[in-house]
Amino acid sequence: MQIREILTLKSDTIHSIAPTDSVESAVAKLVSLGVGSLVVLQNGEMVGLLTERDVVQGMVKQGCDLKDAQVSTIMVTEPVVADASDSVDYARDVMTKSHIGHLPILDGGKLFAIISFHDVARASLKEANFENSLLKRYIKHWPE
Repeated sequence: MQIREILTLKSDTIHSIAPTDSVESAVAKLVSLGVGSLVVLQNGEMVGLLTERDVVQGMVKQGCDLKDAQVSTIMVTEPVVADASDSVDYARDVMTKSHIGHLPILDGGKLFAIISFHDVARASLKEANFENSLLKRYIKHWPE
C-alpha cells in the first residue's frame, strides 16, 4: 500500500505557521486544531516542522520561557520526509527509526500532505485485517 492511498482516509488540510510567529501562538494553534504538528511555511515553501515534542524540548532548553520566542528557534529545519509513492511500510520504518510521529509527504518535490504515526498504524491495521479475512476465507474452503 502506498502512502498516497492512506491520504484518502484523512483531511487534505495542511496546518501551517510562519517561522516568525511566536511559539505561544503555535501552541495555541496546536491546541485549538487538536493536531500534533504544524508545517512551517515561508513564501509558500516548507522551511521546517514544529511538533509538540519540539515545544517541550524548547521549554527544557530555554527554561520554560517560550512566550516571546519565535517558531524558528525550536522548529526542525530539515525534517525527515517521504514521497507519496513510497510504501506505508517504508513510512513506518522511517518514522520508527527516526523516532518521529509526523512525516511530511512530498509529491513531485512539493509538500503534498503530512501524516502521523497514527495514520500509518491505522492503514497497516486495515491492510492486515483485509489480508486476515482473505486467509480465513481461503482456509474455510480448504478441501478435506
